[in-house]
Amino acid sequence: MSDRFLFWAPTLIWATTWHAILYQLGDVSALHSIAMRFGLASVLLFGIALWRRETIAVPPQLHLWLAFTGAIQYGLNYLGTYEAERHIASGLVAVLFSLMIFTNAIGGALCFGQPMTRRFVGFGSLGVLGVALIFWPDIATATAAPGVLMGVGLALMAVTFASIGNMLTLRLTRGGMALIPLLAWSMGYGAATLAIIATVMQVPFHLDPRPSYWLSLLYLSAMGSVVAFILYFKLAQRQGPGRAALMGMVIPAIALVVSAVLEGWRPTVVSTGGIVLCLLGLWGATHVPAAATVNRAA
Repeated sequence: MSDRFLFWAPTLIWATTWHAILYQLGDVSALHSIAMRFGLASVLLFGIALWRRETIAVPPQLHLWLAFTGAIQYGLNYLGTYEAERHIASGLVAVLFSLMIFTNAIGGALCFGQPMTRRFVGFGSLGVLGVALIFWPDIATATAAPGVLMGVGLALMAVTFASIGNMLTLRLTRGGMALIPLLAWSMGYGAATLAIIATVMQVPFHLDPRPSYWLSLLYLSAMGSVVAFILYFKLAQRQGPGRAALMGMVIPAIALVVSAVLEGWRPTVVSTGGIVLCLLGLWGATHVPAAATVNRAA
């Protein structure tokens, strides 16, 4: 698979999950919905690993790392994101999550010695500005929300957990563990973490009778979790976690196109300018200047 496919396939999938999550809102708590999403994804991943005849048994000492990875990446990260949206608009959460471009790049530099160039930082910042313009109405009203500091703190916590989870996953694969069994175990532990939190918090569990709920759950598990994360981490293995996280500046733009088609959203001059900046930032952050190519060849 080409790097271009590894980038755009999960980007398009995660952009459509924004719409799919709308069908998850209802009688089932967010904690239980996310736990079921990653629990089902874990089962599917174990099935894929067995079909590929990959070893799913791991040494006992690795389970601690897998549990830690799953708890923060697929448990606390998603819980923090959902809780943040109780205090601030989802647009501001999207802007804060686009900062994962930099937290991942810093993690790649510290953990794997991957360079973080000024060009990457400059055009990455341009993309983050584009995301901010796309959601400018949300950001402009966010300061009036009584829990804005709590929401921003939770979102930044989720970003940090997501980046740490990325580094741990890549570290484990570099240690020799196959990606699919790794994701199967870590997503299973993430689901268990959320189920335990829901039990401790005495969150009531309800079953949603709507077919749309279960179809969206299947899509979020199979495509948004299994397929997207496999491709995402394959790209991160090849190009580094910072380059893979550039998806975060494009996903909101594509998600709004989906929203325009399915939900009646209408672009403004400011949001259109934001989309242009996102694409320009992506191009600049990934484009290798001709002079650099010549110097590398020399």
